[in-house]
Amino acid sequence: MNYRRIVPCLDVKNGRLVKGVNFVDLKDVGDPAENGAAYSEAGADELVFLDITATIEKRKTIVDAVKKTIERITIPLTVGGGIGTIENIQELLDAGVSKVSINTAAVHNPDFLGDAVQAFGGEKITVAIDTRSSNDAVSGFEVMINGGRTPTGIDAVEWAKKVEGFGVGTLLPTSMDADGTLAGYDIPMTRAIADAVSIPVIASGGAGTLEHLLEAIKEGHADAVLVASIAHFGTFTIRQMKEYLRDNEISVNL
Repeated sequence: MNYRRIVPCLDVKNGRLVKGVNFVDLKDVGDPAENGAAYSEAGADELVFLDITATIEKRKTIVDAVKKTIERITIPLTVGGGIGTIENIQELLDAGVSKVSINTAAVHNPDFLGDAVQAFGGEKITVAIDTRSSNDAVSGFEVMINGGRTPTGIDAVEWAKKVEGFGVGTLLPTSMDADGTLAGYDIPMTRAIADAVSIPVIASGGAGTLEHLLEAIKEGHADAVLVASIAHFGTFTIRQMKEYLRDNEISVNL
C-alpha cells in the first residue's frame, strides 16, 4: 500500500524547537525531544529535525539534541543542517538517524551527493531544496541556500532533476514564500518538482488547514506533507490530519 505520510518538522535553534514565518521571526515552542515523543506517540509517520542555523554558524548539527530526540521516538528521523562531509553523515547515522537532509553543501559541491549515495545508499539521503519565486528562473522558482539567506540563481526544477541523477532517495522542497504563513503550500512549485522527478517529494511550507494537506497530495502530487505550525500550536492532531485524508480517499497509515 502506498501510504501518504504526515511528517512533523522540528526546526531547532540552540537546542530549542522554534517556528518562524518566511524563515524569520522565530518563536520558541518547546523542547524538540518532548515534541518529537508526542508526535511519535500520536501516530506521525516520520519526523524531520532541522538544525536551522548550523550552516550559517559554520558548524555541524548538534548531535546531542538529535540523540535526545531519538531516545524518545519510535519512528524514522531525518536530520538536516550543517551536513557537509561523509563524516557528518556517518556520525548521525551512528546516532540512530534514519536519513540525513542535505541542502547548502549539495549546491556548493554536487559531487558530495554522489559520494554520500555511494557510501550510504540513496535511501539514506534526502535533498532539501529551499525555494522562492523568481522571474529569472525558467520554472519561476529559484534555489536558496544558507538557511534561505543566499540566492543561487539556480532553477529549482532543474536542480531537482540534477539531484535525482545522483541517486538520492527523497526531495524536500520548501517554499520560503509560504513558510509559516498558514496560507497553504506552494502548489505550483511542489507540482513542478514532483512532476519532474520519479522519487518521493515531501511538500513543505505553509500548511494551515486540513484542506492544504489534501491539496499538496492531490494537486501538488506530493508523497508526504511536512507540518509544523498546525501541529506545534495544537490546531490539529496527527490523527485528525490522517482521518481527513482518509475520508478524502487518500491512503494513510492510521
